[in-house]
Amino acid sequence: MEILSALPVQLLHGLVYGMLLFLVASGLTLIFGMMGVLNFAHGTLYMLGAYFSFTLLQVTENFWLSLLLAPILVGGIGILIERFLLRKIHTYGHAHQLLLTFGVAFIIEEMVKWIWGNEPLFVKIPAVLSGSVHFFGISYPTYRLFILATSLVVFAILFTILFKTRAGIIVLAAVSNRDMVNALGINVPLVFTALFGVGAALAGLAGVIGGPYLITNPGMAATIIVDLFVVIVAGGLGSIQGALLASFLVGELQSLGVLFIPELAIVFEFLLMAVILIIKPEGLLGEKG
Repeated sequence: MEILSALPVQLLHGLVYGMLLFLVASGLTLIFGMMGVLNFAHGTLYMLGAYFSFTLLQVTENFWLSLLLAPILVGGIGILIERFLLRKIHTYGHAHQLLLTFGVAFIIEEMVKWIWGNEPLFVKIPAVLSGSVHFFGISYPTYRLFILATSLVVFAILFTILFKTRAGIIVLAAVSNRDMVNALGINVPLVFTALFGVGAALAGLAGVIGGPYLITNPGMAATIIVDLFVVIVAGGLGSIQGALLASFLVGELQSLGVLFIPELAIVFEFLLMAVILIIKPEGLLGEKG
């Protein structure tokens, strides 16, 4: 009976975590799913967003300003990584990309420990997002609902840009046939650099809003990176809609697993990925080939 009474709140927990996961995964979808760049450092970019937000809050005492500036800073770092590191080894394949980005991730993680220390940091949220909202007989933290709303807005913006604007058409065309797009006079390397920067900025944005929720600490990158690749692969490479659906499933499976079978909670997402790949190797909403 206690488990059943806790079920509605637990479902909301899974939804919120799933949508935060999507916010991070949306950036990796652009970088790995579309560009084909295996970026193992994506989790540390998410972590940088949380730490930059903490510092900006210390200086400005304005959460909304940190929400704007931290993703821009992380996006700038992403652009530097793509332009001066990844672009030089892009043609060598995923093995070189994995080794390079793993090294970058290690360096960023050690720099975070050196600058901010190993202890978890408390990030203060604005008064308007503190407290709880009461609906359908339950009380739920306002900040978690803010995470949910932000993720849905980001999905709507990304979907609109990619499929309804000229910039999105150029991106999709460059991903499909970069030689043809380059022949039409469009600077494809610049497009990919901008795409990488946007993906990094999305990770930074997720870090800003995820820091107060999951606690800002040096281990937060390692905690989320496995979930990210499960989402990308299960949802379908390059599919924003697939990433959203897979994030929801992973979030709910983890949340319900903790409620019903805590010992096996971490296993369910890998079982989900295995079943999806057996039935549909291209992922839930991925394209064949």
